[in-house]
Amino acid sequence: MSKVAVITGATRGIGAATASELGRQGYTVVVTGRARDAVDQAVGKLGAAGVDARGVVLDVTAPNSVTEAARAVSEEFDHVDVLVNNAGILPEGTGQGGDVVAATFATNAVGPFAVTEAFLPLLRRSPAGRIVNVSSRMGSLTEQADPASAYYSMVVPAYQASKAALNSYTISLAKALAATPIVVTSVCPGFVQTELTPANKDQAPTTPEQAARTVVAAATAPAGAPSGTFVDGDGPIRW
Repeated sequence: MSKVAVITGATRGIGAATASELGRQGYTVVVTGRARDAVDQAVGKLGAAGVDARGVVLDVTAPNSVTEAARAVSEEFDHVDVLVNNAGILPEGTGQGGDVVAATFATNAVGPFAVTEAFLPLLRRSPAGRIVNVSSRMGSLTEQADPASAYYSMVVPAYQASKAALNSYTISLAKALAATPIVVTSVCPGFVQTELTPANKDQAPTTPEQAARTVVAAATAPAGAPSGTFVDGDGPIRW
């Protein structure tokens, strides 16, 4: 049985690097993104590198799009082994106007809820399903409240609260799926050179490829791995 991985926000950055690495490890990767052109381009690039890739348009903030994406995947595959909830935004870091709280929660917290619920029937058909929620140490309540933490001085409330909500969902989902082989993990990829914070992109010490290793490690966790954890490349993170 082929191994299938679905990755949200996979047309660039960490998502694209994760798709590439999982593809090299033998997974059929389903690249998702909001724009058809970007999805097709990402799939073409992966295919040229020898990766078995498919493309599905998916806007995690649009319920109809989520439903349609899950339907499209289910028509081609009878199971999904890995779901990476990677799509995320940080409008507070780019000076965008509008309701940044609603927009941030729609993508970073509500989106993963909706996508996971839509793909859960397919994940249940995997002998060892893995759900990876791409979070951030900035969502750690302990780090936010600890004056000794390097993250104490960072104040981006909508983003931090959305990632804290995602972490809470990881714990709840792990408990709900405790009787199954599905493992749920929150992952902090670190400060990465992506378009999430373009003003600070050149200051980031981590490449998307390096960040993807942490995501892939959770996506390929062995049987018996603990569920409901929060980790980065160095190990467990305080909630």
